[in-house]
Amino acid sequence: KSMNKRLKVGVVGCGYWGPNLIRNFRSLPDCELTLVCDVDQGRLAHQQRLHPGIGIELDYAKMVNGSGLDAIAIATPVHLHHTLAKQSLLSGRHTFIEKPMAPSVAECDDLVQTAKQEKLTLMVGHTFLYSAPVRKIKQIIDAGDIGDIRYISSRRLNLGLFHKDINVVWDLAPHDISIIQYLMGEEACAVNCQGCADITPGVEDVSNMSLYFPSGGYATVHNSWLDPRKVREMTIVGTKRMIVYDDLEPQQKIRVYDVRVETPPHYDTLAEFHYSYHHGDMYAPHIQQEEALGVECQHFLDSIRHGRKPLTDGTDGRELIRVLEAASESLRQDGARVTVRDTTDPLIVCSTQVSEEVAVSEDDVSAAPETVSA
Repeated sequence: KSMNKRLKVGVVGCGYWGPNLIRNFRSLPDCELTLVCDVDQGRLAHQQRLHPGIGIELDYAKMVNGSGLDAIAIATPVHLHHTLAKQSLLSGRHTFIEKPMAPSVAECDDLVQTAKQEKLTLMVGHTFLYSAPVRKIKQIIDAGDIGDIRYISSRRLNLGLFHKDINVVWDLAPHDISIIQYLMGEEACAVNCQGCADITPGVEDVSNMSLYFPSGGYATVHNSWLDPRKVREMTIVGTKRMIVYDDLEPQQKIRVYDVRVETPPHYDTLAEFHYSYHHGDMYAPHIQQEEALGVECQHFLDSIRHGRKPLTDGTDGRELIRVLEAASESLRQDGARVTVRDTTDPLIVCSTQVSEEVAVSEDDVSAAPETVSA
C-alpha cells in the first residue's frame, strides 16, 4: 500500500484509555480515524456522538477483515492483547498495543515474530518515553550534568482504579520500569517484589519493587491503588546533582538540585573523617506543554510511513514483560530476588543489550496521564 496518503486507523476498546487514543488519532492531520470497535453499544454510540463521522463496529472480525484499515490500535483488557494483535497483524494491519504488551513473554515473542514475518510495524504504548519531562531528564543525564546515577526511586500512588485481571504491578509499574530503564540505558537483570492484596483476594493492590542492573545500578518502585493522595514522583540521585520529577506539578515538573555528599579521600583517625555536604542552587528547566500521547500516536504513524523501527517497538515491550514476569515470580516467593532471564538463551543471566535509540520529535512535550488499558 502507498504510504503517501492519509493512514486509515481503527481503535478497538472504548473503556478507560481507548477514548484518549481516539481523540488523539482523530486530531492528527495525516491520519483518518475511520472505525472504532467495542463490545458495548453504549460506549460506541457515545464516541460517535463525540466524533461525528466515525464508523462503529461490535464485531472485531469485521474490523480486521474488509474494513480497509492501514493500522489498528488496541486498548482492551490485557488478556485480550495477544489475540487481537495477532489477528490484526495477520490481516496485514500495522498494530499499536497499549501497555502492558501481553500477559507473557511467550505471547510477546509470538507477536514480534509475526510482525517481522508480515513486515509490519508493531509498537507498544509506553507513553512516558514520549513526554518532554522524561526526555529532558534523559538529555541532562546523557550530558553528564548529574554525574553517575547512584539510584532512582519512584512512587506512583492513587485511590483506584481497581482491576481484577491484573494487579497493581502490571497496571502501574510499567510506566516506572520503562522510564527507569530508559534513563539507566540498560535493562534490569534482577528484581525483588513484595505486595499485599487488601481489596480483591489474590490481586495485589500495593507493591514495593527493587530493580538491579548489570552495571550495578539500583532503583525502587512503590505502587498503590490504595492511597489517599495521587502521587507521580521520581527522584534520580547522581554523584554531582539530583533530579526530582513530579508529573503532577503544572509548571515545574523537573527540578535539578545542586546537592551531593562526598567522603574524604584519606583519613588517619576517626576524628578526621568528615562527610562533605554540598548544597547549591535549584533550577527548573522550561518544558513546553503538549500532550505526550499525541506525540506517541504521531510517532506510530511516522514509523509506518517511513518504515522505521519505533522507539517503543515490540522488542521493547517484550523486555518490560520479562521484568514483570520476574516481579510476579518474586511476589510468589515472598519477595525473593529473581533473575530477569533472556528467554532467547536460558544460559544468559543478565542482558546488557540496549535497544537502538530511535529519533522522536525534539519538540518539548508534557507527560500524559497514566496509560491504563480499558
